[in-house]
Amino acid sequence: MDNIEELMKQVPELVAVYGLKIILALVIFFVGKYFSGVAKKITERLLNNRKVDKTVSTFVANMAWAVVFTFTVIATLGQVGIQTASLVAVLGAAGLAVGLALQGSLSNFAAGVLLVMFRPCRVGDYIEAGGVAGIVDEITIFATRLKSPDNKVITVPNSSIMNGSIVNYSMMDKRRLDLTIGVSYDADIRKTKQLLCDILESNDKVLKDPAYTVGLAALGDSSVNFVVRPWVNAADYWPTHFELMEQIKLALDENGIGIPYPQMDVHIKEMPAK
Repeated sequence: MDNIEELMKQVPELVAVYGLKIILALVIFFVGKYFSGVAKKITERLLNNRKVDKTVSTFVANMAWAVVFTFTVIATLGQVGIQTASLVAVLGAAGLAVGLALQGSLSNFAAGVLLVMFRPCRVGDYIEAGGVAGIVDEITIFATRLKSPDNKVITVPNSSIMNGSIVNYSMMDKRRLDLTIGVSYDADIRKTKQLLCDILESNDKVLKDPAYTVGLAALGDSSVNFVVRPWVNAADYWPTHFELMEQIKLALDENGIGIPYPQMDVHIKEMPAK
């Protein structure tokens, strides 16, 4: 009973001492939480104004919120009387352990940030990277999602893209078609070249500037090979490719110019009688 009475006598003193600390801790917590949201909104707005990719702006804004909120929690615990120095040390050790365990993920994260900062490719570009090719559908923090021409979804780790060559077919507004046309050795070379030039001149998708190139490239084993290199708008690349191949084949047939295929002549010698 004496202990209980003594404890009851200390209650007002405890409330006076720790009640104020708890109230201040709650104030720190809610004010810090509010400013965490403010920091997130301001960071996201600043990055969006600088036209930073939405993926990066959202991630960095969330990181800003997490940093401010973490300091808020530490300050709240310190106000209550909990020793935060040891807590910070534990969190640091845990962060190091998690970082070592997630080296690959952190590498992908860093590569993702570099992708959206330097922008070697953007959403909608057709690229070759990481051993695959496709249209960039989404660049996330850890991976890039591509759509192949036959509508397959390919997810590639960002580090695989950044650690290799990136071929972007959509970045430039003009592209050059590289066609090789083989004709028979019996064909009239001048007539064939003029025919190819006429086809390019008549196609409205072929650009006048830069000028196209038609030239005799090689005397092959079975054919005389011409290179046909017109420039087209990037969006017209494949339609023009298909059109020109069809037009060239029809024109060569109409003018009696043969397109040879690989042949092998076999000579059989009669063995002399014994």
